[in-house]
Amino acid sequence: MQYSRLVLCLFIISILSSCNENKSRADEAAIVYGNSAAKGFNETDSDPKAIAIADEVMEAMGGRQAWDETRYLMWNFFGSRRHIWDKSNGDLVIQGIQDTFDILMNLEAITGTVNYRGVTLTEQDSLKKYLDKGKSMWINDAYWVFMPYKLKDSGVTLKYVHKDTTTNGRSADVLSLTFDQVGDTPNNMYHVYVDDSTRLVSQWDFYNSTKDTVARFTTPWTDYTQFDRVLLSNSRGGDYIITEISASDTLSKFFQ
Repeated sequence: MQYSRLVLCLFIISILSSCNENKSRADEAAIVYGNSAAKGFNETDSDPKAIAIADEVMEAMGGRQAWDETRYLMWNFFGSRRHIWDKSNGDLVIQGIQDTFDILMNLEAITGTVNYRGVTLTEQDSLKKYLDKGKSMWINDAYWVFMPYKLKDSGVTLKYVHKDTTTNGRSADVLSLTFDQVGDTPNNMYHVYVDDSTRLVSQWDFYNSTKDTVARFTTPWTDYTQFDRVLLSNSRGGDYIITEISASDTLSKFFQ
């Protein structure tokens, strides 16, 4: 009887020890993962307060690990074109909606195939022209959807501007994003509003140049919805709705 009790006690201790060890490893992994900046992020010239707010945004969006582990993403950019993106290797499909074209390319190598109005392009100058256009489309269209996940991207400098109120009347912290040698228009600047309560991006102001004092346009970021592991906003106000959003691994079929 005493032997049985001893065996039972040792079994329970073993289970508890294993649970504590697993919990400790999980806690350690969560701490280690954090929200490290992309290589080339200008941490030296960025404000510590702005960086801390960017980390709060990432956490409110579901965390850096969820973003990193999301491989496939699809969206319809304002009824103009549809993107299907393999984030792990830079493969991209763009399907024209207002104009008839299909581009299958790699964003790093700028290689791939283009079918324009039913004709497969084979002439190298024409092919390069449309592959370059494809990357430019992705640079623009992806930023309109995923910017909150990219606040610490390569080439970005983050500054804390001030506390302000959005056009919807909500209090927010305002960050400025400027760029160095990245994208098609590195002189652009954004003011990004981070809601006091939700810590989600609630508005952005776009400036053509860092020297401009008046924004070219302002749009809200609303209607946040969970798509698998990531949280995304699909409305930029009025009729500017981003549709067909998906973060499903079933999108792999587009690359097979």
